[in-house]
Parts: sequence; structure tokens; C-alpha cells
Amino acid sequence: MKKKQMYLHRSADGAEPKLKRGYDAKFRASAGYRATLPDMMEASHDAIHGANVPIQQVGIHNFKLPLKYRTKAGKVLTLETSVTGTVSLEAELKGINMSRIMRTFYDHKDEVTTGEWMGKVLKNYLRKIESKDARLKIAFSYPMVRESLRSGLEGFQFYQTAFEGVMTRDGRYRRFIHFDFVYSSACPCSAELNEHARDQRGAYGVPHSQRSKARITLEEAEGRKLWIEDVHQHCLNALQTETQVMVKREDEQAFAELNGAYLKFVEDAARLLYKEFDADKRIKDFRIACSHLESLHSHDAVSVICKGVPGGFTADFMDFGSLLC
Repeated sequence: MKKKQMYLHRSADGAEPKLKRGYDAKFRASAGYRATLPDMMEASHDAIHGANVPIQQVGIHNFKLPLKYRTKAGKVLTLETSVTGTVSLEAELKGINMSRIMRTFYDHKDEVTTGEWMGKVLKNYLRKIESKDARLKIAFSYPMVRESLRSGLEGFQFYQTAFEGVMTRDGRYRRFIHFDFVYSSACPCSAELNEHARDQRGAYGVPHSQRSKARITLEEAEGRKLWIEDVHQHCLNALQTETQVMVKREDEQAFAELNGAYLKFVEDAARLLYKEFDADKRIKDFRIACSHLESLHSHDAVSVICKGVPGGFTADFMDFGSLLC
């Protein structure tokens, strides 16, 4: 039986492939050669598939690089950062040159990340990509040293944080902070029922408590600066029962007492956080989502609250699965 012609591999009968494969490691593209490369951005309009409509966001997600962040105390930290960068796309355009978004970040990689820095990056890649709207989100794990309640031990607590900047076609620039705070929530109802059992029947019980998470999303007021440490302090002031890093027996005892002093339903957590953040005039608007990962039930208890600014955040958060901790 005659062997069939192979295109990329040598045939079983030893016949050479129809096409030769190889990589020329010595080849270097000259400016003239690069000028001849085809560019899909220059294709005719009929190369666009689907509806003739604009796209509100198109870009890259989870592009990683180390960025510098300044702490409230003035120290500069270099942290692994996940970048999401998008722009709008007009109906008559096939797509964007996504590598230009990444190259823009490398142009500014040695600078300290601030709200103003994000605005500069947004303006630069808007100009390079010739778009009208742009959005940037950088997510990172922010370390803070936290001291134990009574023993004096110290350890690093890491906080999932993100900065977000939005540049609109009318020239407005808006800045947002996203911050996750993990805490313990001891149930007021369970505590009361256990005391009843002790008082009426001499029965010993343990009120249920659980690891819980609050996700704060806030918009900074124009011209005002809010540090990550400030957001953390607001959460701590409101809820008190942050989970611990380094613990000895006296710290574990202290934590039990702390939970007993600050019993809270998920509704309480939302209102306590609202009161704390509403009092800070550096914050224009906010939304708070809380999830208590119930140790009594097989489901979670959740709540969402927002400041209530006309045209601002709404309490439409439904991604409670992302609040696992």
C-alpha cells in the first residue's frame, strides 16, 4: 500500500515532508522588515465579525509584574501585582493592540504606585491605543505587621487589596480602593441560648462563631488621599475581632473574651462598618459586602450596604462566593 504524503513529518517509508520546519535563532527583524509585517488593525471593515457595535471594555487580565507601593509610614514595598487594563472600542475598529497596554506599564514600572500614577498610565495608553474610555485595576496582597492581643508576639497579616482607576470620555478620572478584611463573628443568639442553658440547667455549651469577611469598595473624594492602613483601621474600629496571626494561650483566651465583648450578626457588621466609613470625609462613596461563613448552618449569612449617594454605588453585589476565607 502506497504511503500517504506527510506535510510536516518524515513518512514511515523515509520520504521527506512536503514542508520544511525550522527556527532561525540568528534572524533579526530590521525596521524595513517590520514595516512589511501585516497589521490586522489595517484590515478592511468586512474583517470585523458579528454585530457592528462598539465594545465597552476590551483588554488584558492578570498581567503580572512587581510594582512599588508606599506605606503610610513612608516605606516602599515591592509587591507582585495582577493588572487588569481595558479600553473601549469603537464599532468601526477590528480590535486593539493589547501589547501596548503592557508596554505602557513597563514604561512606569520603577515609579511608586499612587492614584496619580494610575491616572498617568491611563492617559498614556488611551493615547497610544486611541480609545475614549479606559479602566485599570491592580490587585495585590498587602502585608502589615500585627501584634498579638496579650503576649506581644508579632506576625504578618496579608490583605487582599486593589486600586482601580477609571478615565471617561468626558475627561473625568475616578479612583477606587477595594479591601478585604477577615474577622471573627460570634452569634448573639447562640450566646444568649448558651447562657440560658447554663442558668436553667447547668449545661455547658459553646456559642457558635466563624471566620467572616467584609469587602470594602470605596471611591476617594477628589483631591483627598486615603491610605490602605486607614481603610484597615476603619474596619478594625468597627468590628474589633480581626483574626489573629501569632497566638499563645493568653492570646487565645483574650480572643475568646474579645468575641464575647463584640457579638455581632451579619446585619450588625454592615451597620458598624457603615458608621465608621460614613464619618470619613475623604471617602466620597462606598459599598460594603459581608459574609459570615456559618459554623451552625450549611450556608452563609450575607449582607450588603452602600452609602446611598445619588448616582453612586448600589447594593447589587451578588458575588458572595468570592468572600470565602
